[in-house]
Amino acid sequence: MATSKLFAKISETPAVQSLLRRLENGGVLSLNGISASAQPFLAALLRQLLPELPIVLVSDSLKTQESFQQDVETWLNFEGSQQKSKGKAPASQPSTISDRPLFYPAWEVMPHESKLPHADVISERLETLVALARQSPGKRGAAPHIIANVTALLQKTFPASVLKERTRMLNRGDRVEPLDLIEWLEEQGYEPEAQVTQKGEIALRGGILDVYPMTSPWPVRLEFFGDELESLRYFDPITQISREQIATVTLPPGGEFGILKQLAARDQQASLATLLDYLPTGTLFILSEPERIEEHTEQYSTQVPNEDPFHIPWSDFQELLSEKGMKSLQLSEIVMDGESEGMDVLSESEAVAEDERPFGESTENSLPFSSLEAFRPLGARAPEPQIAEAQRREFFAQLHRWSRQGYDVHLFCNNDGERQRFQEVWKDYGFGEDFGLKMHLGALGRGFLNEEAKVVVVTDAEIFGRYKVQRPRRLKSPHAQATRSALDIDFTELEEGDYVVHLQHGIGRYQGLKVLPVTLGRKGVDPNATPADSGQECLVIEYAASDPQQPAPKLYVPVTEAHLVSKYVGAGKARPQLNTIGGTRWAKAKAQAERAVRDVASELLAIQAARESQPGYSFKADTPWQREFESAFLYEETRDQMRAINETKGDMERPKPMDRLICGDVGFGKTEVAIRAAFKAVMEGKQVAILVPTTVLAQQHYNTFKERVADYPMRVELLSRFRSPKNRKRVISELPAGAVDIVIGTHRLIQSDINFKDLGLVIIDEEQRFGVLHKEKFKQIRKLVDVLTLSATPIPRTLYLALTGARDMSTIETPPQDRLPVETIVAQYDERLIREAIQRELNRGGQVYFLHNRVGTIDAMAQKLRTLVPHARIVVGHGQMKPDDLEEVMTAFINGEADVLLSTTIIESGLDIPNANTMIIDRADRFGLSDLYQLRGRVGRYKHQAYAYLLLPRHAGLLADARKRISALKQYSTLGSGFKIAMRDLEIRGAGNMLGPEQSGQITAVGFDLYCQLLKQSVAALKGEKVKPRVEVQVRFDFLALNPGEESAAPERGAKAEAPKRRKAEPEIIIPREVLTYVEYDEVAEQKTEQPMQVEKGSAFIPLSYVSEAKQRIDIYRKLAQATDKAALENLAKELRDRFGTLPPAMELLLQVGELKILAGEKNITIIEVKDDKLMLTRNNDYIMLGGKFPRLTKGDAKGRLKEIKKLLLAL
Repeated sequence: MATSKLFAKISETPAVQSLLRRLENGGVLSLNGISASAQPFLAALLRQLLPELPIVLVSDSLKTQESFQQDVETWLNFEGSQQKSKGKAPASQPSTISDRPLFYPAWEVMPHESKLPHADVISERLETLVALARQSPGKRGAAPHIIANVTALLQKTFPASVLKERTRMLNRGDRVEPLDLIEWLEEQGYEPEAQVTQKGEIALRGGILDVYPMTSPWPVRLEFFGDELESLRYFDPITQISREQIATVTLPPGGEFGILKQLAARDQQASLATLLDYLPTGTLFILSEPERIEEHTEQYSTQVPNEDPFHIPWSDFQELLSEKGMKSLQLSEIVMDGESEGMDVLSESEAVAEDERPFGESTENSLPFSSLEAFRPLGARAPEPQIAEAQRREFFAQLHRWSRQGYDVHLFCNNDGERQRFQEVWKDYGFGEDFGLKMHLGALGRGFLNEEAKVVVVTDAEIFGRYKVQRPRRLKSPHAQATRSALDIDFTELEEGDYVVHLQHGIGRYQGLKVLPVTLGRKGVDPNATPADSGQECLVIEYAASDPQQPAPKLYVPVTEAHLVSKYVGAGKARPQLNTIGGTRWAKAKAQAERAVRDVASELLAIQAARESQPGYSFKADTPWQREFESAFLYEETRDQMRAINETKGDMERPKPMDRLICGDVGFGKTEVAIRAAFKAVMEGKQVAILVPTTVLAQQHYNTFKERVADYPMRVELLSRFRSPKNRKRVISELPAGAVDIVIGTHRLIQSDINFKDLGLVIIDEEQRFGVLHKEKFKQIRKLVDVLTLSATPIPRTLYLALTGARDMSTIETPPQDRLPVETIVAQYDERLIREAIQRELNRGGQVYFLHNRVGTIDAMAQKLRTLVPHARIVVGHGQMKPDDLEEVMTAFINGEADVLLSTTIIESGLDIPNANTMIIDRADRFGLSDLYQLRGRVGRYKHQAYAYLLLPRHAGLLADARKRISALKQYSTLGSGFKIAMRDLEIRGAGNMLGPEQSGQITAVGFDLYCQLLKQSVAALKGEKVKPRVEVQVRFDFLALNPGEESAAPERGAKAEAPKRRKAEPEIIIPREVLTYVEYDEVAEQKTEQPMQVEKGSAFIPLSYVSEAKQRIDIYRKLAQATDKAALENLAKELRDRFGTLPPAMELLLQVGELKILAGEKNITIIEVKDDKLMLTRNNDYIMLGGKFPRLTKGDAKGRLKEIKKLLLAL
């Protein structure tokens, strides 16, 4: 079929046949005239024709390496699928190693630096090395195919013998002592943690060992029975729940640098190896663009310290290639001047054996693989719509001519949507139903032409001008798609010194965990009880003293009641005032907040009701073009993004004006939601206006929208100061005529002289950054047309849930699949550090933002940078430049024509350049935390490890406020931590934008978590929804120990526990669970004379031997308290068995007590107490009696008694 024919036609040409013969002779061979797009094709072709020949394809940079990886994978998958569809297996069945090319990247840092390479980089390097180390030299068909960049080849690694020693394979049924295995893993560089979430981490809990191997897609849970490995299974690092069983796991080293430094310390030369040492003699090295490789290695050598044991010079590497008998094929796109006349295409006449040459001397010939540039496909910078259309039409005509002339024309489309669109345009241009060319699905950068074989390869990008970044090469782990990006504030994550809110007592300061001896009623403390084994674990909260002369009292909250405590987050910059225990201020603050949230809920519901009463345009269901357009999206939508898209389109199809807010962290995919909504509107002849706060962001959106709708007859225009007055005037005149479909602009778009023919949708980006007058105008717009608002200021999930039903909102909380957190480095201003940071980014083909927020000194800084990094192309941009000059600077940087953008905070306004992954912020202490977060969000938009350098002045003490901001930004470097940042800065901008500044005081008074709970209740109440209040059920069982201390000594039930006598100067308030007051009825006294039966007592708590980590125990108690039904308890039990092993009896009984609480809550019972044989249930402050007496329990063990209580509760 097609692809087999494609490979066969090219492989049968005289030039390729001659190349194959000459490769057998070894030495160095150079080919000119082979386009960059055809070089990965040639590597894949040689792979198929010479399956037993190991091949290494070498590029000059990481960017080219990634592009080659994508193209080679496409070609190999393609050829394999075609041969499969033909019904024949490949000539030589490949082994696992050659199913796909191995990717061997360079470290993105130097060993002498303090930073470590990202785990994904080490993972890919180790994956390649482990696969090569396992290689059996004599095994047929097992030849490796590696894609590397030259820097990676020059970086040393451990020898294969060392890697084998430090790699271990475990199988189900193996005998291994868990403690010995832990010790061995630590020696290999794995880090012990309480919970495994990242590669290179381990955690041991009893007989369960969690480990995240560096080369594994998922972390692995090893379960032991004694020293027998009973079970191996993958688990999700987010939920910690197991996924599927596996039979075996490979444990490679947990890193590279640490082991390398150990080896180098012993023997610098003999102990280290390069990739070359892992490869067999005769391996073919294909060098792409050798001149660029030489240039890059020269530049790289200037950064490597002299006598560095971890690197080898390029000249030495080339000598080793020759010494080890390696082959070399050098590919150049351009035919050198003066050589073209005497140089022939490889042909039969040259198929004579060459004399052996010293390595470095090469024979040069050309291989005719030309690019398609001469035929004017659409480039990355699309021209004006009319020019683009004429250019596309001519290119289609050229494709048709090639087809009629007998060429094999192969079109590669990224997805089915692009393929369908091509077929439609082909028919529209009048070329008929018979396409005359072969269409395939696959991701390729660009196409090429081989005249000799009469083969043309074309990509959809060259037809429609859609040159996106290539597909992610490294999917960090398959779970990334489902990752909840820790976007919400974790109100349970408490650190000592944090302000907290206790539901009943108000705002206090958390002082950590403490184990208290259990008090024995009026008898004092059991002298034989040791705190660790027999105490009550409590959260200690400090409150304000009612008397200033006295020390601050402390409240001891048992961990079983941890759900009553949450982290305090306010909305002002001032610290909260601590409440006093027993004071009235907390109750008043809560009551006032309840009134305020009722007001805000009423206002939101009134706005919603008013909008519901307005007539609006109802868009029709999706058209085939809409579905086609959406399927042409180059990335996989995240679940949140898909939900936001569906909710938006659903609103548009209703006969009421839409007013939806899309919230999401920087770069999480809000723009694609807006693009699809705009496309839907244009499909029905409506116009779309997109309002943005700055000209830079307008330009960015213009580029994105224009590129995204390039396949369709839609006209996108820009109205901003980046355009000439003449251009702006033309756009304004064409809007009323309906000639423009989508217009993007700043506030200029809402001025009185702007008129539309039929405006159907307004998209507002970052509304909070517009002025008051503009916002008033937006209010008017909302009454007339559909409005979609985008906000990169995150809205906490708690607020989102509270407003459900009162405001149409969609939140996008999942980061794109290939996104990595930004690594934040805080340092004093240091020119050496600046040079290293810029150089590191340029080495991997990236770009750098340098933020210097002083226009007066920005040119001096530019001169300094040019001195530090002479070869870097530096451009300067700031808001005081002429619009044309600024546009030129921004365009140059966006198009990759500049390496460093030195600018003021103009880059905060929304530049999205995936290739820029290092940001250096000068005088970071002068920025607010939210500003720093937004700025840092400009990098890390692509799959590379991104770096943000916060430079502080030398010899200057920072204000405490600035220190806190900087340390908070460094702490919260996880994806989506924008919520945490906004909270940490005590400016909940998302809440303020939505609820208004007057609500900030209420948030400050009661804390954000409680505020959201109150708001949720108010919204539900005003909508007439029945909200069943949560019933807090308290249990007191004399047959059950509810904490470790009760096992050795149970306090008298019903008695008020007293703290040990203390001096007046040190008052402490102790409130363990046993302190519960109630009124005893006369019936109790009447029954006291009866003799109680003997009961075998039990325990119901989380034993320290089962869950040793305090934070994890608190988390489990919290989950238990928040469970609302039996299913939630069963899921919790399943999770505990999976993570910690078989449930101990105390844990099983604790879950049964949890189930009783749920049943009691459903019956409005607030207290369940068992004293002797009597069951006392309290509802509405009254006991529930049966025939005037308390129900009796008859079972003699704890488990039986709990079952009896459950049966009785079910019967009520």
